[in-house]
Formats: sequence, structure tokens, C-alpha cells
Amino acid sequence: MTRDGQAMLYGLGAVALWSTVATAFKVALGFMSPLELMWLASLVSWAVIGVLVIRQGRAGQALRRGWRTAAWAGLMNPVAYYLMLFGAYDRLPGQEAMALNYTWALAMAFLAVPILGQRLTRMDVLAGLIAYAGVWVIATRGAVFDVAFADPLGVAMALASTLIWALYWLLNARDHRPPLVAQWQNFSVGVPVLTLLLLVGPGLQWQGWAGLGAGIYVGLFEMGIAFVLWQLAVHQVSRTAKVSNLIFLSPPVSLLLLYLVVGEPIRVSTLIGLVLILGGLGLQQWQKAPAPLSQS
Repeated sequence: MTRDGQAMLYGLGAVALWSTVATAFKVALGFMSPLELMWLASLVSWAVIGVLVIRQGRAGQALRRGWRTAAWAGLMNPVAYYLMLFGAYDRLPGQEAMALNYTWALAMAFLAVPILGQRLTRMDVLAGLIAYAGVWVIATRGAVFDVAFADPLGVAMALASTLIWALYWLLNARDHRPPLVAQWQNFSVGVPVLTLLLLVGPGLQWQGWAGLGAGIYVGLFEMGIAFVLWQLAVHQVSRTAKVSNLIFLSPPVSLLLLYLVVGEPIRVSTLIGLVLILGGLGLQQWQKAPAPLSQS
């Protein structure tokens, strides 16, 4: 199999796992609070990625350097990002939180202007207007001329998570740590912080085997294996567009799983808003000519 063929398989594997996470979030949050889920999932992901770092022979590197960056990066991801994201999923229907979360790429384009000194094109502005029109449709649940959101805090948390995620990647533009090492160090910072928050807050309660299984699934697949598969795909493919466009397969599958497993009726407003969001993302990607990646 060619390198591109392998990259496509890795990418499809990551997208397939990401398609299940909206459902997994809603199931897990039915058993535990966002903070409890965050702590358990982060602990599992920290352990899984730690094993992979050791198998790659990078344990010494992970222990010796990179902690100055990890000190702030770990507070952003996983702590701030996932607490906002899980909080949004806890308050909103899974389909709405999932759709709103897809605007992170547009948030990155706009934040790159003050942070990296990049310029917005007319297509960036048009893509943003289209996508954020979709956000408005979802937030108002179709009552687009009514400024009273059904759950303003939930919508604010979902959009805040996109800003944190975009800001995290922009600030990491000059991060030279290997991806797995960086992820493990960030979780090494995040897990103690989450543990402290849990101890001084609601505490940790036994939520039964079903709750434990749901939390392990989120940590193992959403934060762990899916991340590794996506990194393998990006580093092996000859052109980034070949795998980056795969992410557009995830929303329809996510909606179907939320309907079949969680029992969420799919709102017409969600479908319309999601089409607008994905349309805006598609316009943004269409204008950019993908640069070939190094095969090293």
C-alpha cells in the first residue's frame, strides 16, 4: 500500500472515532459531572500516550525538556478546552454542541490576524459570515429573529471552547516538541490540576461500571487513539487536503449516532446550521492551495 493509502486509512480511522465522541460525551455525562469526566478521561489518555512515548524511546526527552511550554499549554489543553467543551455538552443537545464546535477552524483564521500577523481574505470573511450564520440558526433553534437563546451559557461555552482550541494551536505554531511528547507533557500538567479541582469541588464519586466505561472510552479514543491516528495520517500524506477533507464525513455520522443511541431527535435548525457551518469551512479550505508535506 502507498503512503497516501495508509494515510487515508489512518485518517478514516480517526474520523470514525471522532464521529462517536458526541454520543460518548452525552452517555458519559449522564453518569457524571463534566469535571469528573474530564479527570477520568485525561487520566486514561495520559496513561495511553505515556505508553506510546515509552515505546517510541522518547521517555528521556519527555522528562528532560519541554516543560516550560507544557506549563501553560496543559492549562489550555486539556484543562480549559475540555472543561468548556464538556460543559457545553452537558447543557446542550449533543447535535448542537457538536455543530458549534466545528467553527474552531474559522476562529483560528480570525485569531491568526492579531497573533501571527496574517491577513484575512475576502473569502475568509465570506466563509465566516456563512458559518456564523449557521451558529445563529443553531443557537436560536431556528428562531433567527429572536435574540433569546434557548441556553445562552451552553452556547457561550461551546464557542469559548473553539476560541481556546484555536488559540492553543496558534500559540503552539513554534512548539518544536514531538506531538506525542507534547500531548503527554500537557496531560501531565493537566491531570494534577484537574485532581485538585475535583478534590476542592464536588469530589469523586463512584458512578458504576457503565459510567467508568464511558469515561474510559472518551479518554482512550477521543483524546488518545484518534489523536495518534490523525498524527500518522498528517505526517504520511503527500497533500494535507487529502486527509483534512475527511473531517467533513464526521458530522452526518455523529448526528445519526446521537439519534440511534442517545435518542436525540434531529432538529431542522441543526441541519440547516450545520450545512451553513460546513459550507463556510469548505469555502475557507477551497481558497487555499495545499502545500506538500515533507516525507521525512
